[in-house]
Amino acid sequence: MTLLKKILLLSLVTLFFLSFQACSPRSDNNSPEIYSYAIDPVELDINEIKERGYLTAIVDNSATSYFIYKGRPMGYEYEMLKWFCDDIDVELRIIITNDIAVALEKLNRGEADVAAFNLTVTKERKKYVDFTEPLYLARQVLVQKKPDNWRSMKIHQIEKLLIRDPIELIGEKVYVRKNSAFASRLSNLSDEIGGDIIIIEDSSSVEVEELIRMVAEGEIKYTVADEDVAMLSATFYPVIDVKTPISFSQKIAWAIRSNSDSLESTINNWLERKQKTTDYYVVYNKYFKNLKRSANRSYSEFSSVSGDKLSPYDEEIKETASTIGWDWRLLASLIYQESHFDPNASSWAGAKGLMQLVENTAEEFGAVNLNDPKESLMAGAAYINWLQKTLSKSIEDSVERQKFILGAYNVGIGHIEDARRLTKKYGGNPDVWTDNVAKYLLYKSKKRYYSDPVVKYGYCRGAEPVNYVDEILKRFKQYKQLLKKPEDQNLQANNSVF
Repeated sequence: MTLLKKILLLSLVTLFFLSFQACSPRSDNNSPEIYSYAIDPVELDINEIKERGYLTAIVDNSATSYFIYKGRPMGYEYEMLKWFCDDIDVELRIIITNDIAVALEKLNRGEADVAAFNLTVTKERKKYVDFTEPLYLARQVLVQKKPDNWRSMKIHQIEKLLIRDPIELIGEKVYVRKNSAFASRLSNLSDEIGGDIIIIEDSSSVEVEELIRMVAEGEIKYTVADEDVAMLSATFYPVIDVKTPISFSQKIAWAIRSNSDSLESTINNWLERKQKTTDYYVVYNKYFKNLKRSANRSYSEFSSVSGDKLSPYDEEIKETASTIGWDWRLLASLIYQESHFDPNASSWAGAKGLMQLVENTAEEFGAVNLNDPKESLMAGAAYINWLQKTLSKSIEDSVERQKFILGAYNVGIGHIEDARRLTKKYGGNPDVWTDNVAKYLLYKSKKRYYSDPVVKYGYCRGAEPVNYVDEILKRFKQYKQLLKKPEDQNLQANNSVF
């Protein structure tokens, strides 16, 4: 091959490569042509939600949407959702995901009714879902790290080393959560400033707070966050700067199905009323104004946002759970219900310690000092084992049996056996809790039933154990979503244009 031919061939290859590069997107991830959530939404509105008795909301594990702190659920959007559900008299059920594509698909399939995790209202998203009136407004801001010796520098010296004009982002890598509004905003910003920002969309399951941590620790240079989340994080990470806006104020709202008109109007009317009340500002200020206290909660080792602990006794609870064959998160949910993980807790009935045992029961199962966490756990586990052994003789299904054990732990096995006998007498299944034994346990507060000849232990405030079991199991589901075993990990979610 002659030198001229080699040069010509090399030129053609180079031209082809440049043409390909010119056609490639700014983002590291190509969007698919068909989106899993681009489906017709199911017909499911407020009347059906009220009739079935619960509303399912999708939230993400973040400092402002939803998180577990010392065993209990918190978050601005969680508290608003709970408030709304209480007002319309339905139960709130929670699904946790950090992937917007998954959330919108579940919404349109009817697996959820509201998506509530700091969702920015955009024209692109409105093609697939509707939005409520905004809960609040927020700007997107650049999150960047201050110089290493920033504490010894003067303000003007620090300012020279930080990006204050978005045009300086040309050629820089900015990491954002996949499927977020931040990527589309950065893409538009690239057009506005006449140069490419290198947009790297991280995993859809990564949390915004995790990207902010990576900036603070120098693992990446830049990310983008909503201003409220960024300011909260800056309280915990003073080394980050969040003063450079990259957008105007944008609406943050809940997403709902496009055909759920009655649900939308109900939420909007409710928001209009509540946002004028003192109670609303108490909730809002709790997360967005009292930043230091909010950051201390969110970034605690006992917060699901930054840690993986429920309590100081997690290891002891795990060890104890293994002796009774339980998932440790179920035992933790029971302990939270009993004592909120306080070893010095005591009740009006004389129950004490983490497991809230009365002295007679504690002595029977080997505990001397109920305020000693290890002794309380040991005796509580021994009592649960006794209940398991007793109930396993007649209830074969282990999952179903756990419900009976929880009920018996609260109210005593005698009342549970009374309710089972009533259930059998009146044609129900004495080995099934929901709509069977639980129903007749509730009836034991009525004279007709607690006076029945098959009842041996008399009157019972049945609502207490029934609610007790429901609350423990509901909390257990929440713990399982946030404190996952390796086999529980979800598959990575779908791609999207967001």
